[in-house]
Amino acid sequence: MYKVFVGDKPIILTTIVEQETNFKNYLLDTVNIGKVIKELNTTKLEEVRLIHKNAEKLLKKFLKKLPNVVAGGGKVFNNKNEILFIYRNDKWDLPKGKIEGTESIEKTALREVMEETGVAGLEITKPLETTYHIFKRNGNHRIKVTYWFEMKTAFEGVLYAQEEEGITKVEWLNQEQVCDALENSYANIKALI
Repeated sequence: MYKVFVGDKPIILTTIVEQETNFKNYLLDTVNIGKVIKELNTTKLEEVRLIHKNAEKLLKKFLKKLPNVVAGGGKVFNNKNEILFIYRNDKWDLPKGKIEGTESIEKTALREVMEETGVAGLEITKPLETTYHIFKRNGNHRIKVTYWFEMKTAFEGVLYAQEEEGITKVEWLNQEQVCDALENSYANIKALI
């Protein structure tokens, strides 16, 4: 099973057909993805489930429905066990960005965290789950596939918000502050934390 978010509402990719209650079922092979996105954005529907009989083909078939944007990002911890957050588009988020050229996804994640926050000395400690969300750019929907990595750093320097990317704040948040930030964050980020 996979979850692809449209705002905070999920499209669930699954092999299991269940009785519809607060959601609708569609067949993945024949679904009109534009219609599904519109339904999620304009109705009280809580989720949509796209059904396919082959679990191994679920994600691959879905990703062919819209252009993909591949990104890498980091859930970064410092020596005080605080997590690095950015504030962009009036929401708390984790630093991430698009892959460039032929760089590896790990290099993308490290570069983007550094560019968006000014944090140096980053080290990847382990991969985290990959997230998927649909967004609109220039009138067209796309699927952002973000590969996340847990990272650590001993960096204690000045944090730098990459304003040209729309970032207005960069902060290290402790556990209590993280809980507050997640009240105004994205479903994908909540799932990662």
